[in-house]
Amino acid sequence: MQLILRPHTLKLRHTFTISRESHDEQPSLVVELREDGFSGYGEATSNPYYNIGVDEMMRDLRQIEPLITNSAGMELEEFWEKMDSQLPNNKFALCALDLAYNDLYARKEGKRLYELWNYDISNNPLTDYTIGIDTIEKMVSKMEEMPWPIYKIKLGSDRDIEIVKELRKHTDSVFRVDANCGWTVDETISNAIALKELGVEFIEQPLPADDWEGHKKVFENSVLPIIADESCQVEADIDKCFQHFHGVNVKLTKCGGLTPARRMLMKARQLGMHTMVGCMTESTVGISAIAHLLPLLDYVDMDGALLLAEDIATGVTIENGIVHYSDLNGTGVTLTVKRNDH
Repeated sequence: MQLILRPHTLKLRHTFTISRESHDEQPSLVVELREDGFSGYGEATSNPYYNIGVDEMMRDLRQIEPLITNSAGMELEEFWEKMDSQLPNNKFALCALDLAYNDLYARKEGKRLYELWNYDISNNPLTDYTIGIDTIEKMVSKMEEMPWPIYKIKLGSDRDIEIVKELRKHTDSVFRVDANCGWTVDETISNAIALKELGVEFIEQPLPADDWEGHKKVFENSVLPIIADESCQVEADIDKCFQHFHGVNVKLTKCGGLTPARRMLMKARQLGMHTMVGCMTESTVGISAIAHLLPLLDYVDMDGALLLAEDIATGVTIENGIVHYSDLNGTGVTLTVKRNDH
């Protein structure tokens, strides 16, 4: 099994701003695993909040390349466990590798990934479309540019309720809000009342990740469901989030790929929590992997490729929130840009 690494710089349609950062481009790493004429693809992006860059991912994967190339034919869980033991401090690199291996495995089996897992896709949720923090005028123009049934609105400014009130004048679509750790306990409880009146479905990660006392207080007093993001990174966090959040947003890059994400989502469902998967700003490589988890989800945020000025792959397509699968097996991905082979 051959390992091929492809670093890319994904350019965004618009400057993307959340409560702690802004950027116009997104470094990303595509991993290809090639065997017997089949290729599987995975992706993970750099992320300053988690102190992960493309160079670190490439370095760590190259260090275990002999182990990877000699692991062909392993079952999915066995492969993940083996690689996790070698990449304990780089879940992002592990994610890209795990996605590629799942894709390759399913292609060799002649099945789409959701078929391999025996998932029923007949009741898949719609994906939202994210509106980053900006002037109200620009946020409105982004909505007008992309009419959508569900918007996820990034908040964490000193005028959050004003923003949502103004946006509400321009659409009847469902709103979700994400404060990215930018609020206090009292702000969250108070904002939830106003936001519920404005047709907001839930609030994502209002408090800093480690404020467990605050999370508990918000959980007990918020009139809207609270979904964990930064507080839910790896499998052990599901139990920690129970009775501190109403649901969890599982991100493949944070937990280390599809294999642990499936376990996390099943655990959250068993606990009666809402389930969600979110994206970073991946290309269609990463987004197509997320699509195969849809049958496990109440909510999904998989708009990353829609935020790009130019994609690097084809795979799943999304129209008005509805996800359409590729005709290809595995995750359904085909690379359209193959430069930067390493």
